[in-house]
Amino acid sequence: MRVSHRNRFNYFVGNMNSSLSDLMELNIQAASQKRINTPSDDPVGTARVLNHRDAIQAFDQYRTNVDTAKGWLAIADNTITQVNTVLTRLRELGEQAATGTVSAENREQISYEARQLFEQLINMSNTEYEGKHIFSGHKTGESAFVETLWMTTSDTNLQNIDFSITGESQRSIVVQFLDSGTIGGAADLNYRYSTDGGDNWTTATLAAGDDTLDLAGVLLNLENGATVTAVDVDNDASVDNGSWIWVRPTAKYMGDDVDSVTVSSLSRSSLNTSATGNFNNNVMVRIDSATDLGSEITYSYSTDGGGSWVEGNTTEAGVASNATLVVPGGYLTLSSNAGNTLSAGDQWVVQPRTGRIMVEISPDERLQINSIGKDVFGGVYADPGSSNASVVFGDNRNMFEAVGKLVCYLETNNQSGVQEALDALSTADQHMLTAAASIGARENRLEVMDNVLETLQLNEEERLSTVEDVDITELMTKLANQQLVYETVLRSSSMVMRMSLVNYV
Repeated sequence: MRVSHRNRFNYFVGNMNSSLSDLMELNIQAASQKRINTPSDDPVGTARVLNHRDAIQAFDQYRTNVDTAKGWLAIADNTITQVNTVLTRLRELGEQAATGTVSAENREQISYEARQLFEQLINMSNTEYEGKHIFSGHKTGESAFVETLWMTTSDTNLQNIDFSITGESQRSIVVQFLDSGTIGGAADLNYRYSTDGGDNWTTATLAAGDDTLDLAGVLLNLENGATVTAVDVDNDASVDNGSWIWVRPTAKYMGDDVDSVTVSSLSRSSLNTSATGNFNNNVMVRIDSATDLGSEITYSYSTDGGGSWVEGNTTEAGVASNATLVVPGGYLTLSSNAGNTLSAGDQWVVQPRTGRIMVEISPDERLQINSIGKDVFGGVYADPGSSNASVVFGDNRNMFEAVGKLVCYLETNNQSGVQEALDALSTADQHMLTAAASIGARENRLEVMDNVLETLQLNEEERLSTVEDVDITELMTKLANQQLVYETVLRSSSMVMRMSLVNYV
């Protein structure tokens, strides 16, 4: 076969490009320090690399979530600590004012600091972290608490009535009824009130059929039909004497809660429904075959909005009036209402209130990073859908109620009331310590989880390095050898290209 110059050139160029390509591949590995730079380098290894990178990114996100949770809990912990400091000071003031040697003027002087501390507590309950209110549930854009007015009474006939208060007052108001009778009744009722702790009184009349007292611009609406008893003003040192009312400060919770679960029907079923349990998210329930409440019920449920269903769930035959279906987090109870039949396809959705803010801290773990304000500080709260607020807890754990009463009794020179508020403050202080313990426990859990995530992330990075990274010693040896090969090809090619028969003529 004749070897032409063109054939030799093509062979030479092919050999040089091949050795240069190998040299460049090693050069790329040296620059990137990676054995795999393109999927073609190692298809199986590339798949493993992508899996390890996904795991590392997931751990990065979990650790970011942990950092966020630490921030929320740290500021909450610090706030609770400051609140306890304020409560300690309030207890000191209460102990001073509860003694019989303190004059009315002294209690008034003490009340100035107590009211300022009360307002400071409201500011603390509205603490923000990165622009979000940490005690408002999911309503992080709104203040958790606002100052408002509430009513306290010495008359047991008035303690459980409905009432509402509109207006503002910088001091507590004490009210005494001068006539006995019925709110909204057929007769006028005279009353008097004081806005300066009882030093001066203003007399007014509640007209027949009316149920709203005007207290210098503060309107106190009392439940129609409530009975009041006249106070003997010559013996008004005793709060057991007739119907006394104090209009005093408190705080109203404006966030959301986790107190209740609602059930909505997605079909035409007229059955009554209710749900009980601890639900973390919505649960959809579907009847799979027509039946009635007294017979076996076959049903399915979904926790992802109907995307997937867990089928084959059954209840045993029971009474014809109601049936209980077990679902994730609790129970759905169906009760008869002008019938007890169930049709295939009947659906309901269990909807819990979602005041908790949860973050994922691992593939299978979620942690609550907020605290529901009313469950920590108390105050008063109007349930969604209700126009009337009520006192949270209803016992002495309610910090805002305890402090509000203390301020009120200081401003109205009520020594026995100060002693009562002082006892409530001690209980409220213990409740705050319990809340702090809950926050501290979650902080400790985060520390443990952060260490676990760090270890898992380092392990993934080591496994990724084993698959992806290049062995430097081996690479440098290969690079030197390949460089020698390339230089040899260049040298031999130049020698052969110079050879010609003309040299021998």
